[in-house]
Amino acid sequence: MPFPQFDVGKVRLLPLAAREHEVDRGCFIYPDTASGNFCHPHLPALALAIVDARRQGASVIFFCGAHVLRQGCSPLLIDLMQRGIVTHLALNGAGAIHDFELALIGKTCESVARYISLGQFGLWQETGRINEAVAAGAREGLGFGEAVGRMIESEGFPFRHTSVLAAGYRLRVPVTVHVSIGQDIIHEHPNFDAAATGLASYRDFLILTHSVSGLEGGVFCSIGSAVAGPEVYLKALAMARNVAHRQGKQIARFTTAVFDIVELGEDLSTEAPKDDARYYFRPFKTILVRTIRDGGQSYYIRGQHRDTIPALYHQIMGTMKAR
Repeated sequence: MPFPQFDVGKVRLLPLAAREHEVDRGCFIYPDTASGNFCHPHLPALALAIVDARRQGASVIFFCGAHVLRQGCSPLLIDLMQRGIVTHLALNGAGAIHDFELALIGKTCESVARYISLGQFGLWQETGRINEAVAAGAREGLGFGEAVGRMIESEGFPFRHTSVLAAGYRLRVPVTVHVSIGQDIIHEHPNFDAAATGLASYRDFLILTHSVSGLEGGVFCSIGSAVAGPEVYLKALAMARNVAHRQGKQIARFTTAVFDIVELGEDLSTEAPKDDARYYFRPFKTILVRTIRDGGQSYYIRGQHRDTIPALYHQIMGTMKAR
């Protein structure tokens, strides 16, 4: 006998107009307004690695958590995509949701504390259209990111010019979305198609793995992603190296960077022991240590995304002009 299941058809959705939003378009940081005041000794070296990687035709991959978009960095990411600097942008499911809502209504984010008490957290009608986009795209062979980007762009969402998903669709730069079932608010909706979402996100994983295959001489940055970024990257790199080794090639000499706010200490060349809480911070051991120990270089940039990403953007622009 199967276990009893919750009847999702009984869930009530409300329009986004009924929700109080915590973030609006005023958060956006544009190339002409971005401040480069944040300083870090490793930013110049990282910017140089990024510029050199693109001149060699290698991949430059940014895997961003949702807070990167919530803190207004989308216009900077789009500009780097337009310039051919960022060749692949990866997001978690929450990142796609924030991008979609900002493109549609110019606002996003809700008070979890308030709406979970009301039994309304995440249950907003318009946001569920992401499920429609993904299901349609999955039937046509698209990945999650391309399917949602297509909806935003083709339907002319009012604020699509600051959507990274729409930009990826328009520029033909992969913007992939890597989800875990039950982790995102749109999985609460009656129109959620788990099979279509799994298929579409798996396609995005294979698209990312293809980009990782071009990482020799390239750069991988995990920006505000403590779990999805390092874990998805780790598996993609394993697959890419498996094929490269059998072809007599290597994916070893590349640069990684982690952008976060966790205090990791001075020595980042060796992973922390298992009795140290830092051992369980995946970006440290996976991205900064284990995957570059065969000849790569890694950097840790600690700070708020509103400070660090504009500073990196300015460093990249300056390096491009100087070289």
